[in-house]
Amino acid sequence: MRSGVILAGGYSTRFGAADKAVADLAGTPMIRRVADRLEPVVDELVVNCRPDQRERLAAALTDIDLPVTVAEDPEPDQGPMAGIETGLRAANGEYAAVVACDMPFVDAEFVAYLFERARDYDAAVPQVEDEWFQTTQAVYRTAPMAAACADALADGEHKIVEPLFTLEYVVVDAAEIRAHAAEDTFRNINTREELEAAAGEF
Repeated sequence: MRSGVILAGGYSTRFGAADKAVADLAGTPMIRRVADRLEPVVDELVVNCRPDQRERLAAALTDIDLPVTVAEDPEPDQGPMAGIETGLRAANGEYAAVVACDMPFVDAEFVAYLFERARDYDAAVPQVEDEWFQTTQAVYRTAPMAAACADALADGEHKIVEPLFTLEYVVVDAAEIRAHAAEDTFRNINTREELEAAAGEF
């Protein structure tokens, strides 16, 4: 069983007061765009969020053809690492693809490739040309990564990449990304202007 975890609990100051996760992207909530991309390659979805988002997010995903679990952060606004931990603990699969809710162009075939690369490892994490790890479009073995996140948070560490360094992970490098991913798979939406620009591509 493969799980998909969508991170939606963050506050986006650049986007404004509205909830970016359910922002209208060409007639569809942005989180639904992400869910629709993941649907062909996972068996369930887990949505990590703040308690105040629960109803909005559930409504955006009502008729998706997958089991959906909403996993609320026990302590809101603790950052993406805490969201990953919460989401992974609610997942039923041995492995889970973690994707941010503001990545509506996520490439399903690339996610499937990440699942394959993660086999026999605790994680498969893309690393782009500038050596930046794409930790919010990666595949993790759920139990070890959740535990590593919990340990890092207990130590006061909030850098999202830190838990990886205690795990056995494989790097999906720039050449693999070019070979297996659509060019805009990591593209995220941070502002209203970026949302408007993206709308013309759906």
